[in-house]
Amino acid sequence: MQFKGRTVFAFILLTMIASVLVTLTVADRILKLDEQAAAPALTAAAAGEGGRFGLKENELSKLNAVLELIQTKYYQKVDREELVDGAVSGMMESLEDPYSVYMERDAATHFSESIEGSFTGIGAEVTLENGRVVVVSPIKGSPAERSGLLAKDVLLSVNGVKLDGLNLQDAVAKIRGPKGTKAKIMVQRAGFSDPIQLVLIRDDIDVETVYSTLRQDGTGIIEIRQFSLHTAERFKEELAALEQKGMKGLVIDVRNNPGGVLPVVVDIAESFLPKGATVVQVEDREGNREKTLSEGQSKTYPVAVLMNKGSASASEILAGALQEGAGVKLIGETTFGKGTVQVSYNKTLGDGSLVKMTIAKWLTPDGNWIHETGIKPDIEVLPPDMYTVARLSLTETLKQDMIGEQVKSMQIMLHGLGYEPKREDGYFSAETAEAVKKFQAGHGLPVTGQMDKTTGEALEKAVIAWIQDKKHDTQLDTAIQAVGRK
Repeated sequence: MQFKGRTVFAFILLTMIASVLVTLTVADRILKLDEQAAAPALTAAAAGEGGRFGLKENELSKLNAVLELIQTKYYQKVDREELVDGAVSGMMESLEDPYSVYMERDAATHFSESIEGSFTGIGAEVTLENGRVVVVSPIKGSPAERSGLLAKDVLLSVNGVKLDGLNLQDAVAKIRGPKGTKAKIMVQRAGFSDPIQLVLIRDDIDVETVYSTLRQDGTGIIEIRQFSLHTAERFKEELAALEQKGMKGLVIDVRNNPGGVLPVVVDIAESFLPKGATVVQVEDREGNREKTLSEGQSKTYPVAVLMNKGSASASEILAGALQEGAGVKLIGETTFGKGTVQVSYNKTLGDGSLVKMTIAKWLTPDGNWIHETGIKPDIEVLPPDMYTVARLSLTETLKQDMIGEQVKSMQIMLHGLGYEPKREDGYFSAETAEAVKKFQAGHGLPVTGQMDKTTGEALEKAVIAWIQDKKHDTQLDTAIQAVGRK
């Protein structure tokens, strides 16, 4: 599915080709650039003849000269199409903007399909920072989340293939694979001196974007996992259903939501902002600002937004709009910090490839630019260590007196589950061995006091079950309390 001039946010879902955090389309006038092919400057630039921005004669001669040299003098035959693609990629890379990229035909097709299609992959959004592949957020319920992949993790290698130095499209190509295949990913994580190995099994990714529940105390919870084309419609359906059931307060959960379509998040925000209130501002390179004003109305019940460092782009637009325009409390962690707008031009190039380019920056209603700094919560609540601990990847049995990051992770897990190792510094002490024995005894395992592969797998399963238990979600608990206090 092609999106015709729309800036598209894409997941690393089908093939991890989604290379940018994207806030989509800022106005109808931008949408029409590709749909009508009516922009003289763009048409001239694409055609390379005439127009203010097309190649000058000497520039065109220079490119043709290099092309001819390569095709006639290079020691190997080179595909002409690959040369042209490389030239366009080089122009985009010279911008040094991780959100402005060129996609060849196949990558562009997958990119467009990833907006609405059925997905298979690891379920994570990544970007490129200083030549490193960095995770924006794992998708809830995905292999990436289940394996313990976190926002801000740096992906070093996949199945032994290093990603350092590759452009994002090439790095993503290394991670592609069909459902059921294994991806061993080496990760560098802040706070850990050694890389962490995570093993992911690629799988189908749930494309449902909105989930809602109503607690017995009357608090409604709506979780938005991404802002895709039909998310606003789904959100309004769930919101209306909760209101009909007598909802007394609402928590909007956008944790690990990497963003999406701008008109969609605007539509959702209008459900809580009074008519005429600013939802978002978009500023072009000349400094001109365009405000999007709400056509909706505010609510009488209290609302809170739950966010974390994996909340990016459109999620941040929603958080900023509701905080500044409706007095909504923000709960959780400082968000990712993605404050630019991209547009995808697919028809301009004429061969199925596309250019995705940053064309503006977005600002909160009060004019704040949150790029690379994020939005701070009104009430900060960090997740329990069990949510962020590195998963075990045992290449040897862990024994008493050993030291290392794996021992530290094991200790954090044991502590979180109630088996007290007495320390969490990475030294396998006698007390740690006793904690391991208690865990083994409680799970019907041979009581050795050593963390072998079987015990490690049992510990991993116990941790996942602990995380999935909503009663341990302290961030959500705080958001519910904040709504109740209002």
